[in-house]
Amino acid sequence: MALRLHDTLSGAQRDFVPLRADERIVTMYVCGPTVQAAPHVGHVRSAIAFDILRRWLMASGYDVQFLRNVTDIDDKILHDAAHAGVPWWAHATHHHRLFVTAYDALNVLPPTGEPRATGHVTEMIELMQRLIDRGHAYAAGGDVYFDVRSFPDYGALSRQQPDQMRSADDAGPKRDPLDFALWKSAKPGEPTWPTPWGDGRPGWHLECSAMATRYLGAEFDIHGGGQDLVFPHHENEVAQSVAAGDGFARFWLHHGLVNTGGEKMSKSLGNSLVVADVLERVRPQAVRYLLGAAHYRSDIQWSEDGLADADASYSRIEGFLQRADEILSSRPEAAPPQAFADALDDDLAVPRALAVLHESVRAGNAALADGDKSALETAAGEVWAMTRVLGLSPEDFTAAGGADGVLRPVVDALVPAMLTARDEARARKDYAEADRLRDALAAAGVVIEDTPAGPRWRVG
Repeated sequence: MALRLHDTLSGAQRDFVPLRADERIVTMYVCGPTVQAAPHVGHVRSAIAFDILRRWLMASGYDVQFLRNVTDIDDKILHDAAHAGVPWWAHATHHHRLFVTAYDALNVLPPTGEPRATGHVTEMIELMQRLIDRGHAYAAGGDVYFDVRSFPDYGALSRQQPDQMRSADDAGPKRDPLDFALWKSAKPGEPTWPTPWGDGRPGWHLECSAMATRYLGAEFDIHGGGQDLVFPHHENEVAQSVAAGDGFARFWLHHGLVNTGGEKMSKSLGNSLVVADVLERVRPQAVRYLLGAAHYRSDIQWSEDGLADADASYSRIEGFLQRADEILSSRPEAAPPQAFADALDDDLAVPRALAVLHESVRAGNAALADGDKSALETAAGEVWAMTRVLGLSPEDFTAAGGADGVLRPVVDALVPAMLTARDEARARKDYAEADRLRDALAAAGVVIEDTPAGPRWRVG
């Protein structure tokens, strides 16, 4: 494998060689959502970025054991559930379903496993006991804390020195302000689980370490998440996992954030764009294209103009494949071009990969114009292969259901009937009726192209 990935811990690109390369297996853990509220486009940017990596690994012949956790218990969930007057577990379950719906709509492959934090308290207790036994954690007042000063490499991931750090929470009976909670003692009205150190609930950082190693082993290939998780979440994961004796993640990958108006997108800032609301006014293909088109480590500026450009770019791909399907007797199979593979092998350089994709679309359109069926088959096969890797294959969105999947059979039946009625109106020189039918189709988002072979149409 020629794949090179940028590892946050080393700060450099490194050759990616899986631990289980001889078995053609890659193990990968991605921090999933805290199911406090409905997903916004910043959340699904993460899912799409790592979905592309997963698809490329699969296309390269690897079985990817992909875990994406669900944080279903934390301060925010408890606060919002109490404010809404519903049980915390019902609040978490409802919002988890909204995330799954958003992932499905955007053609994100389901994870191999999706562990919930509340289902892995036993593993968390075992991890805390190992840390206490090794002198890296201590119990105090019903809480359990990680002793930051006991781990000399603390700060390596985020490139900070402990003496220059400030604690976000000085509360609690901890020895040092930098020490972070592994376990929080029981509070009135909160859910609790029993432990040797008292009843309580887990801390956020502990959860991911326990779940990742439970399923992927003490050492695994890739740990992913957003740049906003590098500190303190991932820094704390590294500390507690390595201090417990685990090799943990060999590569740390972090994606950029989604901004609106130059600000980080978040619920607290009031500029969050909920996925369900966005998909009411734009098709999921355009959202996926926009969020996946930039390099995964770059920030994305969200805008309506950007969405329109993404939809237009996707429409060019979609339109070519539709026209190719009309002419070719079967759908050609091909491997992605070498330039496409080289781009993705270079730390997932999706912008370069998309340039190769659009070059193949242009070559295919030229073949259509020239009537060169051989060249058309080559181009169409390459384009199908590349769209599958990027999660942009039109057939995937139709199969996934949603608006496209449900309405496509209706559109396929009604549009040809209206085009036939338009042709009949033109034949009897009723041009007013022909124009009315064309305008009605245009208002519905159907673009008609009159060609010597008859009218062609597409949506968008």
